[in-house]
Amino acid sequence: MSLSTPTKTGTGTVPQESNAGSSISLKGLRKTYGSVTAVDGIDLDIQPGEFVTLLGPSGSGKTTTLSMISGFEQATSGDIFVSGRRMTNVPAHKREIGLVFQHYALFPHMTVAENIEFPLKQRKISRDKRKQLIENVLATVRLEGYGSRYPAQLSGGQQQRVALARAIVFKPSVLLMDEPLGALDRKLRDWLHMEIKRIHRELGSTFVYVTHDQEEALVLSDRVAIFQDGKIAQIGTGETLYEQPANLFVGRFIGESTILSGGVVARHDGTDMTIQGRPIHVPTVAGFDGKTGVVLVRPERMCLAAAGEMLSDGVNHLPAVVSEVTYLGPAVRYSLRFGDGTVGTVRVGASNRRDFGLGESVEAYWRPEHGVLLEPDSTSDPTQDD
Repeated sequence: MSLSTPTKTGTGTVPQESNAGSSISLKGLRKTYGSVTAVDGIDLDIQPGEFVTLLGPSGSGKTTTLSMISGFEQATSGDIFVSGRRMTNVPAHKREIGLVFQHYALFPHMTVAENIEFPLKQRKISRDKRKQLIENVLATVRLEGYGSRYPAQLSGGQQQRVALARAIVFKPSVLLMDEPLGALDRKLRDWLHMEIKRIHRELGSTFVYVTHDQEEALVLSDRVAIFQDGKIAQIGTGETLYEQPANLFVGRFIGESTILSGGVVARHDGTDMTIQGRPIHVPTVAGFDGKTGVVLVRPERMCLAAAGEMLSDGVNHLPAVVSEVTYLGPAVRYSLRFGDGTVGTVRVGASNRRDFGLGESVEAYWRPEHGVLLEPDSTSDPTQDD
């Protein structure tokens, strides 16, 4: 159910007319369940009107954080501020927040219009005003003419749009969404991504979105906060997280990559490493002083050449064997196995592909600036936890 703090007028309570979103600030937020720490002292500042996604594997603390912002979970310690107002101990029904869940939570005995009307009745909005607001929000979610239908007469995507309409009909300054598209098929989800972005632009509200889908987070968000074991491992734009991951966990979680381990042997204008007996050059990272490291290379940054083929001076290259070829329509993905057993991935545009077959020996190569030097990490691949 959608929640807000209404504004009093002479005719009852009406939605806020301003479309300005609210700032959200989390200070040392912590949540424990007995001996288990779900959220471990996070700090996060979200700007008014920003779209921020909390992304991470199952059990990383992202949904618990959203629940504390909504007021459905009480923080063990720390503070929550919305537009500077301390909300930590404010009941959920008194927070100016809209909510959308993965399971639509529509009333099956009510029509679409009646479902959307429910939070307006709670706020004692006049009948004429309610009718106008319902018509407006149905147009916003592109469900004009569906007001008299019941939830059972709608598709999953239509039901989710009704749930979204109910959450935004009173113009909340903050909208929280917890895996709202998780039950829908890929094509419908892709379409709804664009609809959610459009609605965010039109409303101007602050959106906080929870998902474990990396692509969804990159498509929707102004910034993404990567959760790891109850902490925020890194927050930034999708481009920053993809191109400049702060650690190996983030690098693994955001997109595919080839991860190569080796020893650091010298530092001058960059960092020289030895990987599988070959000299490898990568940009130096400030503060990196390890004797061993890993180089992360994204699949579209790595190229393939036939074994023994002459390569340009200055590129890094390692021998490998093609272990799988997958046609993806606009691209072809080659899975590789390197001499030390490391598995790698190369993605080539279909129009630029070269025909390398299973079991074929190849040379994988990339420019030094396209590798990211990171500290080794003993944690498991986070993409396997979903």
